[in-house]
Amino acid sequence: MGKIILASSSPRRRDLMKKTKYNFEIIPSPYEEDHTRTDFSYEFIENLAQNKAMAVIPLVKEPALIIGADTVVVLNGKILGKPESKEHACKMLRSLSGKTHSVVTSIVVVDSETKKIQKKSVTSYVEFENLTDEQIKNYVEKFMPLDKAGSYGIQEMPKGYIKSYTGSLENIIGLDTETLSNILKQENRE
Repeated sequence: MGKIILASSSPRRRDLMKKTKYNFEIIPSPYEEDHTRTDFSYEFIENLAQNKAMAVIPLVKEPALIIGADTVVVLNGKILGKPESKEHACKMLRSLSGKTHSVVTSIVVVDSETKKIQKKSVTSYVEFENLTDEQIKNYVEKFMPLDKAGSYGIQEMPKGYIKSYTGSLENIIGLDTETLSNILKQENRE
């Protein structure tokens, strides 16, 4: 297996990658995401992750496996991206309050030499408690979730915000390492 590169500037993805047995480098992807689309499809999210990985290929000097990932929060078939302001973050959290939504992370691994692509999307579900306006405002002020899809990070949510979740917690945070390891093992076998 060649060099492994994480095409992300996300501190959460970096921390999750550190939990794996893989040595990796970080090269943040220069790819500019399209934030105008709100209708969810797995194909759309996988394409974003793939585009992030592909944009790093010209920056790599030796053969590498490049990991691109994209995480979205989906409510009623619509993507809740990163909020544009504190007010927008509060509005998003109000829309999630008392409801179950899905969190989808698409992982794409691209071989920089052969351009072979492997993709896998993981879906988890999160149910929020009924949040008060005060809880929402306090969370946004304290945690400044402007860099997080859906305006929250489950790993920092105080008690009383999340009722339950099903599926992979790592996926909700931004990178399911078990899925990634399976893709990388497959790359190694071929």
